[in-house]
Amino acid sequence: MSTHAKRERLLLADLLESVGPEAQTLCEGWTARDLAAHVVVRERRADATPGMLFKALKARTEQVREEFAEKPYEELLQLIRTGPSRLSPFALKPVDEAANTIEFYVHGEDVRRAQAGWEPRPIDPVFADALWARVERIARLFGRRSPVGLVLRRPDGRTVVAHRGLPVVTVSGEPGELALFLYGRQNAARVEVDGDKEAVSRLYEAELGL
Repeated sequence: MSTHAKRERLLLADLLESVGPEAQTLCEGWTARDLAAHVVVRERRADATPGMLFKALKARTEQVREEFAEKPYEELLQLIRTGPSRLSPFALKPVDEAANTIEFYVHGEDVRRAQAGWEPRPIDPVFADALWARVERIARLFGRRSPVGLVLRRPDGRTVVAHRGLPVVTVSGEPGELALFLYGRQNAARVEVDGDKEAVSRLYEAELGL
């Protein structure tokens, strides 16, 4: 495992441990236990992961996740900390870094921001750039269901077009906040939004992400 992904993995496990298995998360209907099971299934049950991408296969994925959720919570956390099985694509360092850095960051915020009194996590410039690089790569895929034109902008002015269309809504914020927005956590992301009021409302109601 490489630098950012490994750190985010351990931070996520620590957050899940600190809040306990029954804590709520930003993932609708999921407790911390459900989220932990999801992470483990994603990395260790390749036969169940297609349902994370294709709705027609979602029932199978949910069945496997629910089975894993019945395991002792401490075991799930240890599996997260240990990392993917040797045969998983995520065991490859480039794949781990490319896919898990932003995945684990977002899920960590799913845990953090569902708790009372949460505060934004300080992010250093190097990690901010790493998140931005991934936002740039996934922007059009994750923004494809936007009902309006969608532009993401960093504080330094760098932008990426997540969806072409009219009217255009520009969402400005730090890379971590933009990542959350793209992942469908619009209401939890601390961003500034510029655009037609109706268009903004439609954007916040959209199912962004995979």
